[in-house]
Amino acid sequence: MITRRGFLGSVPALPALAQTGKRPNIVFVFSDDHAYQAISAYDGRLNRTPHIDRIAREGVRFDNALVTNSICAPSRAVVLTGKYSHLNGVIDNRQRFNGEQQTFPKLLRAAGYQTALFGKWHLQSQPTGFDAWEILPGQGSYYNPDFITPSGNRRRDGYVTDVTTDLSLDWLNSRDKSRPFMLMCQHKAPHRNWCPSPDKLSMYEGVTFPEPNNLFDNYEHRASPARKQAMEIDRDMRLGMDLKLTGDAPDQQGPVNELKRMTDAQRRIWEAAYRRRNAEFHTRKLQGKDLVRWKYQRYMQDYLACISSVDDSVGRILNWLDATGEADNTIVVYNSDQGFYLGEHGWFDKRWIYEESIRSPMLARWPGVTRPGSVAKEMVANLDVAETFLEAAGVPVPADMQGRSLAPVMRGQTPADWRRSFYYQYYEGGEHAVARHCGVRTDRYTLAHFYETDEWELFDREKDPRQMRSVYGDAAHAAEVKRLKAELARLRSELKVPEVDPDRQ
Repeated sequence: MITRRGFLGSVPALPALAQTGKRPNIVFVFSDDHAYQAISAYDGRLNRTPHIDRIAREGVRFDNALVTNSICAPSRAVVLTGKYSHLNGVIDNRQRFNGEQQTFPKLLRAAGYQTALFGKWHLQSQPTGFDAWEILPGQGSYYNPDFITPSGNRRRDGYVTDVTTDLSLDWLNSRDKSRPFMLMCQHKAPHRNWCPSPDKLSMYEGVTFPEPNNLFDNYEHRASPARKQAMEIDRDMRLGMDLKLTGDAPDQQGPVNELKRMTDAQRRIWEAAYRRRNAEFHTRKLQGKDLVRWKYQRYMQDYLACISSVDDSVGRILNWLDATGEADNTIVVYNSDQGFYLGEHGWFDKRWIYEESIRSPMLARWPGVTRPGSVAKEMVANLDVAETFLEAAGVPVPADMQGRSLAPVMRGQTPADWRRSFYYQYYEGGEHAVARHCGVRTDRYTLAHFYETDEWELFDREKDPRQMRSVYGDAAHAAEVKRLKAELARLRSELKVPEVDPDRQ
């Protein structure tokens, strides 16, 4: 049920614009690794994101927006197809997306929409179903990035978030104004290695961020994968490449690839921003927990500065919609391809079924449909994006898509049969040494199965929101374990999940 902040009760039905005869435009802004904790509409302890917050203020904030597979390429394939990884063919970052398959941009384009995509793609193949596109090769670069275009590769001067926004706005200004449009503005930021723009490099200098209270987690009371991962700020975050430290040691050469791409002017601004802070680090000779704390603070300074540029981008797009009179007939969705760890459990990165990883930010504004300032508690997912846009445009949703349109949830009329459990599966296994696992998440519990070692975890998030202690073996939870295992089996059957992972068949 959607409730207004500080107000309990259902929201009266509002008419969908798709039913008025004028099809809405669609703007989908997609960031990379943006933790919901780093959006002030969700949690104001770290930073301020006024433009992203504006979407929540004028629309709906989804508090249980989930991902099916918390890693970059699979999440993007899910958004495009409305299907789980085992069906769309992208189970990890190694697969090439089959562009011949059905996607929502193709269906919208066939229905008369103009479609465009700019920024991060990360699916190896070239985009299909778009009238215009320019994409970053692979992960792309923060400074003076290369772009793949339909006519070849080209380097564009500037900072990647700004360039991606420029390309998006240029296309909006040049499109056929007699037809509805669908734009996907997809940012690289704030993906590792968190290189801020020249005007944001010193944004958080001198700011001390609150540490998560499990920054020094010892991984007791959980299955072995939690201890065996390689994503700890302590031992796995690199001083030079990640944290911009410069010095004589081999691991203190800064983010070499980005430094090589900078102009002389950009390099001077960069060096001036980090010089004093890096010199201070060398004099302190930190060790142990003090070093971890320093790493965490530097990580937050850079990560949140990258997000500030993304927030600026959202502001530019919202302002364009206002200035052109398109705002009242445009759906705007802000989403990230997955959640991200900001020191919780001592980690960075994503991949797990645990909350900070499986939960992504999702905020939407649909004038005439979403009630301003509303909050949706229902479990929604990246799996639902395609279906939502198709229904909004009046295009039939294919029966083989596995998500559901969010339109009724956005109207405050959640169907009685809305999902009460959610299936998750992570396949990669190698990067960051996160073990393959699947599981089920409900409004209260998370059951995880690390199936290669046959280890299980159960978390009662109501009593243990930080997910510090698995209660899988506790007799008091035996009935819940039995119920959730049955639900896991049911979901796997319903979703046609193969018994053997696709890359192991």
